Amino acid sequence: MNQLPTKVFALLSGGLDSTVALARAVDEFGFQHVEAVSVNYGQRHVKELDSARAVCNYYDIPHHIMEITDMPSSMLTDSSRAIPNASYADLPEGVSPTYVPFRNGQLLSKIAAKASMYEGNSVIFAGMHAEDAARDAYPDCNFQFLGAMAAAIYIGTYHKVRCNFPLVSMYKHEIVRMGYALQAPLQHTWSCYAGGVLHCGTCPTCRARKKAFQKAGVFDPTTYAA
Repeated sequence: MNQLPTKVFALLSGGLDSTVALARAVDEFGFQHVEAVSVNYGQRHVKELDSARAVCNYYDIPHHIMEITDMPSSMLTDSSRAIPNASYADLPEGVSPTYVPFRNGQLLSKIAAKASMYEGNSVIFAGMHAEDAARDAYPDCNFQFLGAMAAAIYIGTYHKVRCNFPLVSMYKHEIVRMGYALQAPLQHTWSCYAGGVLHCGTCPTCRARKKAFQKAGVFDPTTYAA
């Protein structure tokens, strides 16, 4: 009996980083072996999920949306909370006001459960990166956390599911360059916390996106309101 090919389950928010991680998976394994998984955890808007659908349509790959119904309250899940009008560098060191408690642990657990149902071996691709881990803003993006989660997932799935974090040592401008090199559909991605018609241009993630394209020295396909 022929051994089943390795299946990739890419954790896709619809943002820039997860889209580049998906592009890396497609480049390494071929689109026919890749599926994308998004998680609806009560985000303050659905723009990223819409973008995730567009990215999957671009690659012609399956797109699954899973649900987490009791995510702890945070700025990203409570639309009544004010969005910081500052860059990440201008925010106080330590936990970010946009941090969702243990979000990446929950997302990785959710996708690992799905990946474990595949009869063959599978690998999870996810787009956590060094810029989010910097200054201890998002502790669930650093090497120690992701390594521990990868080990737990591998053990807890009878050694069937591995994790790949291709961006973990990269900064945003390096991710943009990789995206261009892989011809990722960056024009379909969404980063803004506000969730308006256009990227607001002033929230922390919009500022980071602008700066990344500028520093990478490539064209930014994004239209910003400011």
